[in-house]
Amino acid sequence: MKLLVTGATGLIGKNIIAMARKQNITVHFLTSKKQKLIYSDALKGFYWNPEKGEIDGRCFEGVDTLIHLAGASISKPWTPDNKKEIFDSRVNSSRLLGKELYQQKIKMKSIVCAGAIGIYPNSLDDVYDENSRLEQENFLQKVSLAWEKESNTLKDYTKHLSILRIGLVLDKAGGLLSQLTLPIKLFSGTAFASGKQWQSWIHIKDLSRLFLTAIYQGWEGTYNAVAPNPVSQRSFVKAIGKAFGRPVFLPNIPAFFIKMALGERSILILGSQKVSAELILSKGFVFQFPFLPEALKEIFDKNE
Repeated sequence: MKLLVTGATGLIGKNIIAMARKQNITVHFLTSKKQKLIYSDALKGFYWNPEKGEIDGRCFEGVDTLIHLAGASISKPWTPDNKKEIFDSRVNSSRLLGKELYQQKIKMKSIVCAGAIGIYPNSLDDVYDENSRLEQENFLQKVSLAWEKESNTLKDYTKHLSILRIGLVLDKAGGLLSQLTLPIKLFSGTAFASGKQWQSWIHIKDLSRLFLTAIYQGWEGTYNAVAPNPVSQRSFVKAIGKAFGRPVFLPNIPAFFIKMALGERSILILGSQKVSAELILSKGFVFQFPFLPEALKEIFDKNE
């Protein structure tokens, strides 16, 4: 196998590449940052600029597998320009890959694309599986739906196409977990709004294994990339506190203040999706970290 990874310099991409290299998989990756290009026999970088439709076609040389993760961060302020970048980075990158695969007449063995559980509606009661209803109630759903629609066009260039809808990724190096850690260490951690919002999470190691498993086993279709035991936000914050031996006792921050501070982007904190992992469990995937306390212990014990 020779693997091509987009979004390789992000949190998920870095971990997938590290895991692939431990398995002696040769990796090519695409990056829009020329200073991050690497040239070696086992790991080689290539430049692209999806916004301008530019890509170094040599990235496909000898490649038979593609993991497509590219997309601008949703954590930046949702100004009109940033929202356009968040949307276009996902759609345009997928479109550019399809165009290049078509022009080079390439047929991959397997393509695995990233998606997001933000595609599901917000609910404190519903449990979402891969066949649940999809709507465009907010910006995250609009982006996720367009992203998957464009990713699905890549099925013309592979024997096996799958999309993994990723939940809250747990890793100390980035994401929400890194933002919550410091306040909790300083005895100022708290939940938001009711604290009943569902957090469907996954440890970075399990997520990386999941991508590689989808490749090895030739998965097809859409899968929820979440651990089998989601928790409420209040329980999530308390579990972090317990991992550090810190109590979480402050009152919840009211939703009103969050909406005032973040506006439309408050959906990132106030959103709630209880997402089922039953489909990937039925495929035989075994989680290394199915429960939150064990996942947090591994992350913090490793880094402290």
